[in-house]
Amino acid sequence: MRQTPIIAGVTQVDVASLGRAAKAASSLLARATTDQKNRALIRIAELLELRRDEVLAANRNDVEAARARKVEAYFVDRLTLTAERLTGIAGDARAVAALPDPVGEWFDETRLPNGLRLRKRRVPLGVLGVIYEARPNVTIDIAALAIKSGNAVILRGGSETLNTNRALVGLIHQALAEAGLPEAVIGFIDDPSRERILELLRLHEYVELIIPRGGASLHAFCRENSAITVITGGMGINHLYLDPSAELDKALDIIDNAKTQRPTVCNALGTLVVHREIAARALPRVVARLGAKGVTFRCDPMAMALLGELAPGVLAAGPGDWDIEWLSLVLGLKVVDSLDEGLAFIRAHSLEHSDGILSQDPEAITRFLNEIDSAAVFVNASTRFNDGGQFGLGAEVAVSTQRIHARGPMGLRELTSYKWVCEGDGQVRA
Repeated sequence: MRQTPIIAGVTQVDVASLGRAAKAASSLLARATTDQKNRALIRIAELLELRRDEVLAANRNDVEAARARKVEAYFVDRLTLTAERLTGIAGDARAVAALPDPVGEWFDETRLPNGLRLRKRRVPLGVLGVIYEARPNVTIDIAALAIKSGNAVILRGGSETLNTNRALVGLIHQALAEAGLPEAVIGFIDDPSRERILELLRLHEYVELIIPRGGASLHAFCRENSAITVITGGMGINHLYLDPSAELDKALDIIDNAKTQRPTVCNALGTLVVHREIAARALPRVVARLGAKGVTFRCDPMAMALLGELAPGVLAAGPGDWDIEWLSLVLGLKVVDSLDEGLAFIRAHSLEHSDGILSQDPEAITRFLNEIDSAAVFVNASTRFNDGGQFGLGAEVAVSTQRIHARGPMGLRELTSYKWVCEGDGQVRA
């Protein structure tokens, strides 16, 4: 059985050649059966388990190098793979294999008065370019979604994940070959230089869509330099509004989960917005519970007045603190006099990723749903659910905060377009 050397990786750095190969591979992938695509995904999952030690060894090299550079803790957490995380990533690949294949799906059928039958047929986008930082799980998630949705993809991970990505792309190529699919379906820019990103952004003759996953500077760089449509997202300054009618015990569970379950990700809670009527009861309990887990707080004057010197981690918010994606155990606390003020505050500071309301008041909930236009809006639930796996999509290629083509977690259907099919029986236009 063929086995790609896992550390040798992919050495081709001619980005134009990668684009041509990916375009040709996407045409071949269009002929693949659902069973063939699923075999590749299941084999990826198996290889993640069979070759776990090799993948983890490659990842340790990346983690050690990152720590030597003294990068921030959230960055190391995103970069790190463990046996448990690999098992979860393999499970996500299997989950994508189990999902219905969107390619070829018919919808929006109509019959015109002249007898013509019109339908839409779901088709792959073609070739995707995905640029991402520090998250090796993204390599598998994107590959799985691309294969199942019939798309080729060119991956450009960050320099900090180079060893890990070489290992992962090696086993992906092995799985594709064993399933009888071209390895070029998953292209990999095995070169950390920024020039390669620029080359990818200009491959408009081969690549249909650019998806950056990283910080604000990466998103801005892609928007400013790309000759290809760019979908952005993956950054969140997220809010929960605590209404006076909320069931406080349940609300505390949700707030705790949204902030502490995994604080280094884009759907973690950034600011708790609290109505004045419930603030005196709620804020001390929030600080006691989350402070015991290492959370520190950035408070507006009213929250400071209510909390006083309750804990050493209770600090006054600075002028720019409401507009920081913390990616750490820091939580903003803002007290408002009304729902109107709370809605206005969220609209002013949200990045429209994940915002929610904790309430038992149907009128307040309706207003929140109508007036907060984030990619995902939550009612009495944690913002941590804004995730492709949690939404039943198997995995995600990104969480889009745009309004064109796709919003929220981008799974299989979000990686497809459609074509019109017009069927007749000899009709001609008069």
